[in-house]
Order: sequence, then structure tokens, then C-alpha cells
Amino acid sequence: MENLLLGFSVVVTPANLLYCLIGTFLGTAIGILPGVGPLATIAILMPLTVHMDVTSALIMLCGIYYGVAYGGTATSVLLRIPGEASSVVTCLDGYMMARNGRAGAALTIAAIGSFIAGTIGTIAISYASPPLAKLVFAFGPAQYTALMLAALAAVTYFSGGPLLKVLLMVGFGLTLGCVGADPMTLTLTLTPRLTFGSLDMVGGIDLTALAIGLFGFSEILWMARQPLAKLKLIPPPKTLLGFLPNREEVRRSVMPVARGTVLGFMVGVLPGGGAMLASFLSYAVERKFCRYPEQFGKGAVEGLAGPETANNAGTSGALLPLLCMGLPANAVSALLLTAFMIHGVAPGPAMVERQPEIFWGLIASMYIGNVMLLVLNLPLIGLLVKILEVPRAYLSPLILLLCVIGVYSSGGASAVTVAVAFGFLGYFLRRLDFDLGLLILAYVLGPILERSVRQALTISGGEAKIFVADPLSIGLLVAAAVFLAAGLMPNRKLSLREDA
Repeated sequence: MENLLLGFSVVVTPANLLYCLIGTFLGTAIGILPGVGPLATIAILMPLTVHMDVTSALIMLCGIYYGVAYGGTATSVLLRIPGEASSVVTCLDGYMMARNGRAGAALTIAAIGSFIAGTIGTIAISYASPPLAKLVFAFGPAQYTALMLAALAAVTYFSGGPLLKVLLMVGFGLTLGCVGADPMTLTLTLTPRLTFGSLDMVGGIDLTALAIGLFGFSEILWMARQPLAKLKLIPPPKTLLGFLPNREEVRRSVMPVARGTVLGFMVGVLPGGGAMLASFLSYAVERKFCRYPEQFGKGAVEGLAGPETANNAGTSGALLPLLCMGLPANAVSALLLTAFMIHGVAPGPAMVERQPEIFWGLIASMYIGNVMLLVLNLPLIGLLVKILEVPRAYLSPLILLLCVIGVYSSGGASAVTVAVAFGFLGYFLRRLDFDLGLLILAYVLGPILERSVRQALTISGGEAKIFVADPLSIGLLVAAAVFLAAGLMPNRKLSLREDA
């Protein structure tokens, strides 16, 4: 409690409250825009925060991350268009509730469920972070190697796509992470790898350019190829009474919200988990438990309350391994890890011990941010959905301009060239149904895996038995083998597409 009070003393300054509000508002607005997800947005804004106070910058970027899950609900309910990937399931019953005249009730149930999940998830992070951070001190290079392998294997399993495509994306991401100077010989002599003689590539591929290219430029190309369809927006209620659910809807929402909170948080903590997987699993669970399964797809309250709660709990859960272990659970948290490093902060036990004001300030900001999101999402929802009325001819160039500014401020003209190249590549990979989120995640985890392997082998004098020298390493390697074996099983239906 003392540490949490320290965090609130950091957040309640006018500047940090303002940045928390900006982050949550941007997250909501971005969630409403179909296709413009948190990956591209954080990648665009990340270089613009370099000269900001470190705590303020991280509070704003994290606010965007968990705010997106709120914003995507509005378009799913009112338009049947998912504003972002984790809102796909909401389209099924949320839109049908709106068609049945219960749009206000659907938005209120989703907002309150999201608030409960976000708050309980933040409480869980508050209590679980200190013991988990202490556990990390048991990890050496060999244990980190096993952990990275288990994480990559889990991501491969949970991705749910064709195994060959999944492995190709993971392998491509690991290869891109090797581009540049050899990290183990950098202090002795510069040994470039996979640079093809280009001096611009010696420093490696800039993650900002890679992410904006794959998720920003490719999205613009994707939007340009889509047919113009007239959107039929179901207007939200004009009065407060129109947003109130009736007693039966409240009764049927209680248990789905409780189950979604627990399930979403647990799934979010898993490498490869996150909001989208949590929402799909919650929908399947609620359909199993519901007394009226025939109503699913026709406006079942359970089909809205469970997934909407689970996707916000999954977002909170994904921050736990990032903050305590420096291990990203999905593509967005991998990008947040880079944002931490840009500001000279290394997530993990060192941050808990040496920079408690940043660690607990972030956690305290999540409590405040969830309250801000609840206040923003009901009174202002009618105003926010007006964003969808902006013609594509104006919206696409604006997104393109923001992408170029973000890339250029990060790495100059050469970074823009890299982003454009990956933009075209990302577009064609999307058309072939490859999961771009896997590529980003493997790109971030790859250098950590390589460094851990080589450090472990240096310590052991080249003896590979160091990787099976203690129960922790053996357990993680067994987990990796189990995930890989499970990935070979047929009929994998789950899909983790954080890039949608």
C-alpha cells in the first residue's frame, strides 16, 4: 500500500494526469477507427515522446494500449465493424442488441464490464508484481534462454494459423533481429551481419520503421483496395436513461463479467495470449455455460459481457510479465518494451527496486485511466463515432502523414525507406493471410534469445549441458516442447491477430 501511495503521488501531478487523459482519449479514438490499431499508433507516437518526462511518456503510451479495448466496442456495437482485433467477437451479439433497440444497454454493459476487468486486473498486478519480480532474480542466461524458447513456442501454438505460415513468420522475425552488428563483439570489433554492405543497416532495422511499415503503411494500402461501402450507423441514445440496462440484462451479465475477468487476466499473462485470444475463449465459455445458447448471435447479453470483459482483463494481464520480467506477451507489449528502453528504463525487477516511482506510477495511472475511460466512453460516445464520418480520401493521407513523421523523427530518411519497403511487404503478407504480429514479437525476442544463448555458452565454456543443469530450465524447455507438439495437432481454431 505504501508503494501504491507513492505511485498515486507521482500520477496526481497536473502534467501526468493530462498525459493519462491524452493517452486514454487517443486509445478510445484509435479503437473506433477500423484498422488503425495500437501497434501503429504507439509506433508513430513513440519517437515523439523522446524529449518528454519518462514517467509521463510511459503513462501516455500505456493509456493508449489499454484504452483501445474500450474504443473498439463502439463501432462493433453500432456498425458491426471491429475497431480493433479484440472487438471482433463483440460484433456478433453487441450489434444484434443494437438492432433490437438495446444499443445504449450494450454500450453500458461493455463499459462497466471493461472498467471492472481493468480495475481488478490492475489490483492483481499490484499484488503479484513484487513476488514475481523477486522470482526473476533466479533467472540466469540459461534460464532466460529456456524462457524465450517457451515464449516463442507458446506464441506459435496460440497463433492458431497454419503451422508452416506461423513458423515462417517467427523465423523471418528472428532473422530480422540478427541484422546489424554482432552484439557480442561490438566492443572489440564491428562485425556486421546481413547488412549486404549497407552502412545504414549496421545499427540494425529500426523497430519504429518496421512496425509503422507493417501496420501503418500496409493499412493504408489495404484501405485503398477495399470497396467503398455505405456505413449504416445505429445512433446511440441521446439521454442518460437510454444507456441504462434493465434488471434482466444486469442479472445475466454478472457471472459473464466475473468469468471474463479471471479468464482474460490468466490468458493475458501467457506469452502469445492477449485481448483477442481472451475474448474468443470467453465467448466459447459463455456459450457453454449460458442457459439460452440459442440466443447467441441474436443479441445474447452473455455474448457481449463476457468477451468485452475478457479483452480488457487480457490487456491488463499482458502488462504483468512486461513490467516484472521484461518479457512481452504479445506484439503490442513488445513495442512497449522498446518504448521503455528508448527512455532508458529496463522493465523487470531492477525497475521495481531502483525506479519504484516509475513502476508504481504506471500502476497507479491504470487505476485513474480506467475511471477516465468509463467517463469518456458513455457521455462522449456520440461525438467520438463522428470520426467514422470522415471521408476515406481525407483520413488515409492524414494517417500516412503521421506515419512518415513518426518514422522520420526516429531514424531519418533511411528509416522512411525501410518503412515503405516493409509497408509493401506487409500488404502482400496480409493478403496471403500471414500474421504480422508474430513477426514483430519474434523480432523483439530474437536478440534477447541470442544474447542469452551466447552468454550461457560463454559461462559454461561451450558446454550445452548448462541449459539442463537446473529444474527451472528443464521445466521451461519441457513446456516449450509441449507447446510445439500441441502446435502440430490438427484443427487449431484459435487465432491471435494483434495486427488487425
